[in-house]
Amino acid sequence: MSSLIQKIKNNDKLKKLLLYLMIPPNQAKPREWVHLLVNPFVHKRGKGVIIRTHTRLDVFPFNKFNIGKNSIIEDFATINNGLGPVNIGDHTTVGLGNVVIGPATIGNYVILAQNIVISGLNHGYKDVSMPISLQKCTTAEIVIEDETWIGANSVITAGVHIGKHAIVAAGSVVTKNVPAYCIVAGNPAKMIKKYNEVTKDWERVS
Repeated sequence: MSSLIQKIKNNDKLKKLLLYLMIPPNQAKPREWVHLLVNPFVHKRGKGVIIRTHTRLDVFPFNKFNIGKNSIIEDFATINNGLGPVNIGDHTTVGLGNVVIGPATIGNYVILAQNIVISGLNHGYKDVSMPISLQKCTTAEIVIEDETWIGANSVITAGVHIGKHAIVAAGSVVTKNVPAYCIVAGNPAKMIKKYNEVTKDWERVS
């Protein structure tokens, strides 16, 4: 199987043909036959997973999409693994209206509130003689560790790593890594509190 995949990757004409068969022109979602006949056998879902009826799963078989046990993806969320894998852990909630674009790894017991954008890609823009929509995208994996809480309407940009049990306040734009056990807020997001192991309290950062 791996040799067949490698053969396809090395053959531009064959690759273009397969992509055309899987993806409608000018769209970022798979054709219905891929969604119904291929993805269920390629992507892994843990026991007790709930994916609501109005979720948009724009996932393709050539990149991973895994979701762990007892996790839920609420209505009007969009998951896209076209440019990189999306891995979601156990007991994690992907809230109403979220957008998750790979590459992205989301841990266990993570809470993603409403209308969050997590995007592991950036559009190219450097060539001013060419429309941005036609320029090559770049990717950098987003990692959200276990027990993190991301507030509503937040944006997590490509390449950001958010540590364990961190909190991102609602409406934040996170452009840099977030340490474990701290709270960040604002645009761009900055640390406002950190958990003190000695005092056992969340203390404000000056």
